[in-house]
Amino acid sequence: MWDERFSTPEYVFGKAPAQVLRRHEDRLTPAARALCVADGEGRNAVFLAEKGLEVTAWDVSPAAVEKARGLAEERGVSVDFSVADIETWDWPEEAYDLVAGIFIQFVDPEARERLFARMVRSLRTGGTLLLHGYTPKQLDYGTGGPKALENLYTEEMLRVAFSDMRIEVLESYEAVLDEGKGHSGRSALIDMVAVKP
Repeated sequence: MWDERFSTPEYVFGKAPAQVLRRHEDRLTPAARALCVADGEGRNAVFLAEKGLEVTAWDVSPAAVEKARGLAEERGVSVDFSVADIETWDWPEEAYDLVAGIFIQFVDPEARERLFARMVRSLRTGGTLLLHGYTPKQLDYGTGGPKALENLYTEEMLRVAFSDMRIEVLESYEAVLDEGKGHSGRSALIDMVAVKP
């Protein structure tokens, strides 16, 4: 499914980074090690690399990763891209200063629990987890994201899931997205920034 979606000349979600990275740009430290989880066509990983971070990113779709590599070459930055999924990627422990999960709501609650745990484990002490996605209200808008209610985030769910972390930002809000055909129009969003103690 994902390969079919990304096998187009245009970038499904555009080439600009997700708005959340610009909202929290002050947290992007040059030379920090960053991981972009399921980063699709690479727009977020490439943006982080442009900001001077050392970036690793993966996605399940070979077509998406090929486009991501093309975008990095176009922008003149280096990103360590690979094809993998949440179960097959070799998650290193305490390896990253920043782990970004942006619109990764493709997993059911059981798989999501494993994914979140792996993301936290891969953070160094003092590292930052940045999570960005949709709330259940997004089903009313239909401007992107999953159609399964159980895959969407609420503040309460994230507070419980990351109770061992120091949550610095946890905010639900609405905004108009213009991120390619994939995310276009008024959207019900949620951001979380949490630090591993």
